[in-house]
Amino acid sequence: MSKFLFIPFMVIAAFIGHNRLTDLIEPILFPANSLISIRLLTGRLIARSHSAGWQGEVSLPNTNKQLISITGNYRLARLKYEGGGDWYGDRTALGNLALFCNEQLKTDFNPEEAVVEPGSQEIFQFPYVFVTGHGNILLNNQEADNMRKYLIAGGFLHISDNYGFNKFIRIEMKKVFPELEFVELPYSYPVFHQKFNFSGGLPKIHEHDGKRAQAFGLIYKGRLVCFYDFECDLGNGWEDMGTYPDDPPAKHRQALEMGANLISYVFMQ
Repeated sequence: MSKFLFIPFMVIAAFIGHNRLTDLIEPILFPANSLISIRLLTGRLIARSHSAGWQGEVSLPNTNKQLISITGNYRLARLKYEGGGDWYGDRTALGNLALFCNEQLKTDFNPEEAVVEPGSQEIFQFPYVFVTGHGNILLNNQEADNMRKYLIAGGFLHISDNYGFNKFIRIEMKKVFPELEFVELPYSYPVFHQKFNFSGGLPKIHEHDGKRAQAFGLIYKGRLVCFYDFECDLGNGWEDMGTYPDDPPAKHRQALEMGANLISYVFMQ
């Protein structure tokens, strides 16, 4: 399906709103029995073939550089994986990040997180997916292939090393993108300069080995598809205050601000 089919709708969307435009044109272009549907999600037009799992996207104009309203049914997603690692770690993290984004970015996220599996079709419904843990993660061939399709199609994976995750996640991401290497993102990278400015790059949130915080990325054809916070533990920082008594309120705030930058970046790139 050519993206040029949607160009007229991009202009209309700027005037009547993206969700309203979807409601109007989807029944006309894609009847209920069609294999193709469209969704307009916060600056991104997604077309999906339900039968083949194909998904394409075009950017919508966003000249005022503000996040487009997200309905309260929209949720941040967590990746549930096999291998024995605690995929469910940082239990309160995504809910707190959603509420912080609603306050600071004027989004309208549902604070209840979604849980998706790497080999599922449901993952394509979520432009942002968070994965964390302390131990092993395993992706089979189908899951790795599905993750690759998801990320190439416009999805975004945020890896947060909850300590002990590094050696396992790097092996599994090589299955997803064997041709790519994680690169350290420079302090000037746009993800550090959204609503909140982090001139020194990724902030150090939770102490593990006394090493500096590092932000790595996988960049596919010029687009950041995966952000990896290492020796930082943003997910810990998003959890309820008091979960980690040694982490002061300022670190909690820093973590949430960096998280909001990630969300802003995902929906505006």
